Amino acid sequence: MNAPWPQPIGAPVELPASTAPSGISIENVAKTYPARPGSAEVVALDDINLNVPEGSIVGVIGRSGAGKSSLIRLINGLERPSRGRVIVNGTEITSLDEPALRRQRRSIGMIFQHSNLLSSRTAFDNIALPLEIAGVGKREIANTVLPLLDMVGLADKRDRYPAELSGGQKQRVGIARALATSPKVLLSDEATSALDPETTDQILELLKRINAELRLTVLFITHEMAVVKALADRVAVLERGHIVEEGTTYTVFASPRHEVTKRFVSSVTGSQTPDWLLARLKAERAPQDEAVLHVSFRGSDAGQPLLSQIARSFGIDINILYGQVEMIAGHPFGTLIVSIPSAPELVGQVSDQLKAAGSAVEHLGYVA
Repeated sequence: MNAPWPQPIGAPVELPASTAPSGISIENVAKTYPARPGSAEVVALDDINLNVPEGSIVGVIGRSGAGKSSLIRLINGLERPSRGRVIVNGTEITSLDEPALRRQRRSIGMIFQHSNLLSSRTAFDNIALPLEIAGVGKREIANTVLPLLDMVGLADKRDRYPAELSGGQKQRVGIARALATSPKVLLSDEATSALDPETTDQILELLKRINAELRLTVLFITHEMAVVKALADRVAVLERGHIVEEGTTYTVFASPRHEVTKRFVSSVTGSQTPDWLLARLKAERAPQDEAVLHVSFRGSDAGQPLLSQIARSFGIDINILYGQVEMIAGHPFGTLIVSIPSAPELVGQVSDQLKAAGSAVEHLGYVA
């Protein structure tokens, strides 16, 4: 059992010093479920390679049935892979027998979609449960649980039962319980999908603070790209059991390559062409039409007056039809859909100048 933290209430909780490696490494992993009568075998994961560095926050996003839940169950040892290795905190999970696996799970915290609290236990007692199972004494339990209640903002709710707590408060209790055994790795299974937007933002801020203060390695699965944008350092996109795209959050958002990733990204960056404009777009150019360009501005370019400079250079009017600018992983990312005079030579020159400045440009078509 990892030693609990004898901390005064309100003090930052520090992990014990350790030389053991921390992080997650998934190597050539496949997971196949056997066939049932009348159906073929199910390949949930196929040749997955993923590295979650120590102290990082990595999001795995995918649609329902992509294999996300199977992946997280392999990491915490609830399932064994059909092929490959899963290494957590320097230990190959796939090589452990059941007693050793139970011991190893104390270094892996788990947050569930629904908090899974015991209705007959108070917030304090729910957080204390894994410590009680591990045989920790009452004084040590109190020295661990009270700082955790304070960390998640529930010091005044220690004696409340789950029925007396809001959805966000119950999830905070679940997070504190996941931290009770001083884990080095924290796994999150759709932890915010049942919460309202405001509560989701609060939980994501809490997870970021926990990552920073406790130096935890965090891996979460989700189907919400907004959660990835707010929380992750890196992101892997899972589709039909394969990782189809992986990289830093900003790179994946700014330059998505796979069609699945593009659909996810467009839902939160404004890169999706609005329906009202799609209804007006034409593929063929008429003499009085204007060309419609989709322009993505990245990094420092998002704050530059590139369109103004181009309008002056070419002596043209640029009409902004749609736009959005936001922060992704601490960097600005802007999307604009504009129309310009449709002469083919001019469209090419404007596009070339925007690309030379580091912007991505797509010619969508023409509008009257």
